[in-house]
Amino acid sequence: MADVVFDMNDQRPIWARPDAVADEIRAALPTDWTLAVMDTPTEGTGDGSTRAHPAVLEAVADARIYMGFGIAEAVVQGGPRLEWIHTGSAGVGSSLTPTLVERAPIFTNSAGIHGPPMAEAILGMILHFMRGFDFAVRSQPEARWNTAPFYAAEAPIRELSQATVGIVGLGGVGQDTATRLTALGARVIGLRRSGSTGPDGVEVVRGETGFDRLLRESDVVVVTAPETPDTRGLLNADAFERMKPGAIVVNVARGTIIDEPALIDALRAGRVRGAGLDVVASEPLAPDSPLWSMDGVLITPHVSPVSRGFWRRETDLILHNLRCFLDGRPGEMRNRVDRRAGY
Repeated sequence: MADVVFDMNDQRPIWARPDAVADEIRAALPTDWTLAVMDTPTEGTGDGSTRAHPAVLEAVADARIYMGFGIAEAVVQGGPRLEWIHTGSAGVGSSLTPTLVERAPIFTNSAGIHGPPMAEAILGMILHFMRGFDFAVRSQPEARWNTAPFYAAEAPIRELSQATVGIVGLGGVGQDTATRLTALGARVIGLRRSGSTGPDGVEVVRGETGFDRLLRESDVVVVTAPETPDTRGLLNADAFERMKPGAIVVNVARGTIIDEPALIDALRAGRVRGAGLDVVASEPLAPDSPLWSMDGVLITPHVSPVSRGFWRRETDLILHNLRCFLDGRPGEMRNRVDRRAGY
């Protein structure tokens, strides 16, 4: 029997669970509470795993708290005493099963924990196209010292301090991105559904009117919004038509937020200068997808959150919420998921 089940032994080496994390959690628990640290491998990719190892189901039967990468429905069904459930993922789409929604224990996620590395990945993708690194990458295998695409009258080379960046989704990742961009002199417009303000220097817009303004004024459109029924297909053919000619698109959120055939058409027509994609609608991207061979596309395999800094931030989040839970202050717990909104 265990009061807390810690099921975050990610099978990917760079995400491997440090032993010290379990030690810190154990030290924060009351002396009469027990912690079950699961050594069975789990998978933290995307929204996390939707399957649970039999050993996990056995451990969770009498638990009050469960922490995992993604929340399998079998865990919620098999843990009738669960009062708080936490996922090490930011996305919760696959975790919001009917049982979790109906049972309604406290549910927290790890939104914002991945913010710093994802913001840096976004910045790298923007500069890749703004500074013409894609031209250099194409010339290098041919050993060509090719200045033509840089010197042309219509060369799409520009500076961040002269650009407007629109961020669709001003949550943790969006705010970390905005902070870095404004520090480099960019004008930033942020679209958000809830919350009153954004980081200093960011223009916050809302609703369809705000989205339209963001599309029309931005030289770069960055997607950091969660996947919900309202955001699926948000960047469609109409959205690409409303963008500034030669805009750059970057998506590190979920691939389904962009209508991929519409993006391909926009790239072929030259309406979009370049697309930095860390996510696609169906992963892994099919070998025959035209995105692989298009000059204006930079693809990374859903790795923008990768960082050795994850576990310190994740542990601090868990310990903060654990203290609030044990002290009877659930309203002060960070990252509580709105089940109706889907994030």
